[in-house]
Amino acid sequence: MAKVSVIPTRQQVQVIDGVSRERKKRVCAYCRVSTDTEEQLTSYEAQVTYYENYIRSKPEYEFAGIFAGEGITGTNTKHRVEFDRMIEAALAGQFDMIITKSISRFARNTLDCLKYVRLLKEKGIWVYFEKENIDTLDSKGEVFLTILSSLAQDESRNISENSRLGIVRRFQQGKVRVNPKRFLGYDKDENGELIINEQEAAVVRRIYDEYLGGLGYKSIALKLEAEGIRNGSGKVKWHDSNIKQILTNEKYMGDALLQKTITLDFLTHKRVKNKGGAQQYYVEDSH
Repeated sequence: MAKVSVIPTRQQVQVIDGVSRERKKRVCAYCRVSTDTEEQLTSYEAQVTYYENYIRSKPEYEFAGIFAGEGITGTNTKHRVEFDRMIEAALAGQFDMIITKSISRFARNTLDCLKYVRLLKEKGIWVYFEKENIDTLDSKGEVFLTILSSLAQDESRNISENSRLGIVRRFQQGKVRVNPKRFLGYDKDENGELIINEQEAAVVRRIYDEYLGGLGYKSIALKLEAEGIRNGSGKVKWHDSNIKQILTNEKYMGDALLQKTITLDFLTHKRVKNKGGAQQYYVEDSH
């Protein structure tokens, strides 16, 4: 029978100035809060302070920074700048381990969560979820991670649906919510109600007058552009579509059609025109 000898594992060792030392794990933390309210921002700041102190207090850890995002959705990673920056740094070999409070802080989208955990794992970088006590390098970690991230995703769906119900109730009550930043002719008062911006309203009235006088979309757009008049986005460039939108927008006669667009699902947050997929509400004399 062949003789088998066991060669024990050895701790990683680095050499600094000719002196060998045990290699510390380079550890960073990822923090995120889901809204930008004052209470949540306090939570955000507390997380940053906590994790920096926590990592620095561990002799086996070397502090490798904090990646922290405020007020951005966790259901996908499209607009999470700090998250993307952390992944890039990880793949560039800048740290060995990520600590985060929970799966829901890391991602509420199961597919995204597993995708990034596996990507990091391939590079020898592991993630530790403190609340769930999951270490992704553990063989059981991915099983638990799949189950728990699915639950976190479902929780996010429930929150999204509850939020949508609240918006629909406001629609049913005729409460109009319009962002006037890209809406020529209107501002908001201290109560959030639409009020006329007289300087911009003069441009709107001119567009209606010129259209009724026989000019087409393109002709009106060219005249406004030539005079350096800015559109609702603050740009001098006018398009036919800008004129058409103003001429066909019911809000310029004091009414409001609510739920013109709808969100397809809570993961993508993609909005499309409502072509009968959801109820709409028409409010007369709303402002």
